[in-house]
Parts: sequence; C-alpha cells; structure tokens
Amino acid sequence: MTAAPIAPPIAFDHLAIAAARLQDAAAVEAALGVPLAQGGAHPAFGTHNRLLSLGPGEYLEVIAADPAAPPPARPRWFGLDAFRGPPRPVHWIARGDRLDLWPEAGAPMALARGPYAWEITVRADGRPPLGGALPALIRWRGAAHPADALPDRGVRLHRLILRAPDPAALAARLGTVLADPRVTVEAGPPGLSAVLATPGGRVTL
Repeated sequence: MTAAPIAPPIAFDHLAIAAARLQDAAAVEAALGVPLAQGGAHPAFGTHNRLLSLGPGEYLEVIAADPAAPPPARPRWFGLDAFRGPPRPVHWIARGDRLDLWPEAGAPMALARGPYAWEITVRADGRPPLGGALPALIRWRGAAHPADALPDRGVRLHRLILRAPDPAALAARLGTVLADPRVTVEAGPPGLSAVLATPGGRVTL
C-alpha cells in the first residue's frame, strides 16, 4: 500500500497590506475593482483592518493604526509605527501547527476577536522579518476562519513574489515547509509584492 503524501507544515493564509490610515483602503478597492469588508480591531496592537476573501481559507487584509485606540504597550505589528506612504504589502502569514520554524519570526502571541482565536508570531520590535519576505506563522484555534465569513468577490492570489538579497537561501528555507507554486523568490532588497487575479484582470500590489 502506498502511503498518503504528507502535507507540508505550512500553507499561505493571508496577505497583510499596511496603510497609514484605514481610509486609504479605498485605494486598494479602486485597484482591485471590488469592495473590502469591514474587519475588526486588535486592542493589543492598537490596529484595525478591512478584509477581502481570496478564496477558501485565504484572504487579504488592509491594516492600519487605529487613532481611536489607546497606544499599545508594545510596538505595533507589521512595522506600522514607522509606515509611511500609500498602502502596500508588508508581510504574508502562513498557517500551520509549527510556530517555531524560524526564531527571527518572533514569539507566538495568543489573540482573539469575536469568533476567531489564534496564535501568531510577532517580533518584539514589530517589524516583519526579512522585510516581510519571511512569513509570520499563525495557528488558528477552533474551526472559525475569517475567509469563511467574507463574501467572495472573485479575487484570487495569482502569484506572491518574495525578494531577498540571497534568494537561493530563502527559497531553500521555504522549500522544506511550503509547497505552493504561486510563491516565488527573486533577488532584490527584502520585501514582497502580490499579483492578484480580479474580475477585471490581474493587478500587482
């Protein structure tokens, strides 16, 4: 009998797009040609977000500091304290049961909002590792996942482009735990961009 293939330890979960103000999510809506859904607040980080389904088990969030929230006791995640300029992808998040794959991703934090509960790795300085090319790791608790409650606007992740000064090293690290042909690695300053398939065609963020 042939053994069933073992699933890779991690899979793409969602894409984080930082914004200086949550109102700037309108620029993302205009680029994609679809509306984003109301998200929620994250009191531990003083942030709030808007959400968009990317299909089953996947989504996009536009996240910004919440001016109505008390200042958090620690740096905001996704490097939001130092973020300037128009909305752009700053990090991606991969789900799985292993949150200890790479120390530079940070320590796990337990968080909850409404029906959702999760643990996610966050660095003490709030900055995404390797300019966001190395993912944060998330483990959802329970069956509830944000993508399941979002309307499907027909947007899908077509390609996630990760940039690193040593692309071979990053590709080797990810290749042992991730099997997703949409995720590619290129040489360049640390960072990432995403190509999304929308009802109006492909859009690069």
